[in-house]
Amino acid sequence: MLNKLYVQEKLKQFYLEDNHYGDLSSSVFDLNQKGELTLISKAQGIFCGETIIQKSFKLIESNVHTNILVKDGEIVEKGQKIAIIKGSITTLLTMERITLNLIQRMSGIATSTHHIVQKVQDTNVKIVDTRKTTPGLGMFEKHAVHVGGGYNHRRTLNDGLMLKDNHISFSESIQDLVSKAKQLVGPMDKIEIEIEDIDSLQEAIKAEVDIIMFDNCKPEWIAQHIQDVPSHIKTEASGNINIDNVLEYAQTGVHYISIGSLFYNQQALDISAKVVI
Repeated sequence: MLNKLYVQEKLKQFYLEDNHYGDLSSSVFDLNQKGELTLISKAQGIFCGETIIQKSFKLIESNVHTNILVKDGEIVEKGQKIAIIKGSITTLLTMERITLNLIQRMSGIATSTHHIVQKVQDTNVKIVDTRKTTPGLGMFEKHAVHVGGGYNHRRTLNDGLMLKDNHISFSESIQDLVSKAKQLVGPMDKIEIEIEDIDSLQEAIKAEVDIIMFDNCKPEWIAQHIQDVPSHIKTEASGNINIDNVLEYAQTGVHYISIGSLFYNQQALDISAKVVI
C-alpha cells in the first residue's frame, strides 16, 4: 500500500527535478487566473493513481479542488473521464506532466497484472512481482501490481532472505549458505532459495528452506520434480514468464509465479489532460 507521506516526499522530488528554475511556459499566465483540467483515458485499462492526483496538485496549491471519478482498480474505457481538477492555471500546467507520467505508468502496470491474473484465475497460483522496479518508483509500481490483483514479493532487501545464484556461487554449498541464513532470521522472516537443476533442488530440500524458486526451469521439468518437494515448503516459478506461457507454469502446481516484466516491459496506459470547453 502507498505511504502517503512518502508519496508527498517523492512528488516534491519530482517537482524539484522538473521545476528547479521555475515553469517558464506557465509564467505567461497570471498567478490568480483559475482554470479546470480534465484527465481522460485514451484506452481501456485498469486505473491506478488516486493518491497521486489527490496529492500532486495540492503540493503547490493547497486549495486546489480535485474531483476523482474513478477508484484504483476500476476499469476505465477509452474516452472516460478520470478526474477534474480546478485551481490556478499555473498549478494545473506545472503539475500536469508529473501527474500523468506516474498514473500512466501505474495504470499500465495494473492493467498488465490484471490480464495475467485473469489468465490463471482457475488455478490456485498467486502472481507476484519482483524487485526489478525502476529506482525511485518501487513503491508506486508495487502498489500498481496490488491494484491489478497481484501480490508483492519482497518490497526491500530486508523482507526475508532471498538466496540467489550469485549468493550460492559465493558460498561453499547451499547447506552452508542456508545454515548461516538461519542464524539471521527472525520468527517472521522466510528463507527462499533459487534452484536450477536436480542437484540444487535436493540440496535445498535437505537444507529445509521455506520457499524453493524454480528459476529459468521449463514447466514440464517443474511438473516432474515438484513432487519431490515436501508439502511444508512453498514453491515459486520465475524467469522469462509472460502472459503467453503463465498458464503452463500455473498448471505445474507451484504456489507463486514471479514476473519481472510487470515492471521492465510495460506499456503505459494512455491518459491525457485536457482543457474541456
